[in-house]
Amino acid sequence: MFKGLVGLVTGGSSGLGRATVEQLVKQGGRVIICDLPSSNGQETAKQLGENAAFVPVDVTSEEDIKKALQTTLDKFGRLDVAVNCAGVATASRVYNFKKDQPFNLKDFQRTVEVNLVGTFNVIRLSAGLIGKNAPDADGQRGVIVNTASVAAFDGQIGQAAYSASKAGVVGMTLPIARDLAKVGIRVVTIAPGLFRTPMMEQLPEPAIKQLEASVPFPPRLGHPHEFALMVQTIIQNPMLNGETIRLDGSIRMQP
Repeated sequence: MFKGLVGLVTGGSSGLGRATVEQLVKQGGRVIICDLPSSNGQETAKQLGENAAFVPVDVTSEEDIKKALQTTLDKFGRLDVAVNCAGVATASRVYNFKKDQPFNLKDFQRTVEVNLVGTFNVIRLSAGLIGKNAPDADGQRGVIVNTASVAAFDGQIGQAAYSASKAGVVGMTLPIARDLAKVGIRVVTIAPGLFRTPMMEQLPEPAIKQLEASVPFPPRLGHPHEFALMVQTIIQNPMLNGETIRLDGSIRMQP
């Protein structure tokens, strides 16, 4: 289905990112896996064979992303799709009155730096490579997919930094889509709800069951491959552009 397609996925060695990498390769694509040096990205690439390669990156680093894009060009000759899945989560109240301590400002800044600035860093640099592709019949040259969160819309107590960073991703989706429309690059964001990722599976099983019960339907956590299927749908459907899609089983997070 995606024979010849070349993708780059940040956060590609685990969770939603890894599921996306696996789906693209399964459909005949070739993928550059970007993740931290400490990740198991090399092992993931080895498992997927010659159609995947790992490049260690920090998404906030211009040099790292440029290196990943050069590797993409050297190995696969082009870039069609960039998927931003890299992210971090920080949970803290604005002020801890018991300890008489405010939210650590560096933690807030780091969350915004990785989730928002890092996403933009990948977008701005990958757009340059995608824009060199020959246009198809519609004039399309490629697609950029971002990951936000339902926390962008109904963040819970303690999610000020995370919600702000993800709301930023949502907020820049339309203006970037309008900006890149002139060269035929679509930009779409997915806002996932509760998914069974390695981060979520660190919770005790009773806590996971409680979270599952909060999802109207289906009453469970999302599976990473369902996120990957949405990425596939976005790639396949040229009318999806400038939009943020909630993928959440209709959950609305409570305070």
